[in-house]
Amino acid sequence: MAKLKITLIKGTSNSLKKHQLTVQALGLRKISQVVEQEDNAAIRGMIQKVRHLVKVEKA
Repeated sequence: MAKLKITLIKGTSNSLKKHQLTVQALGLRKISQVVEQEDNAAIRGMIQKVRHLVKVEKA
């Protein structure tokens, strides 16, 4: 399957608790941290919830 490269571009300190938990579930902790995740419906849904906090590229 394809991979997505997800980068945290904004901090989560002033975000809603569910957005903070979603970012954490994606595996992101620090600003500018990059993780690779499988491209599937679950990950896409999580990205959609926090699209204002992350940048997504195809890996």
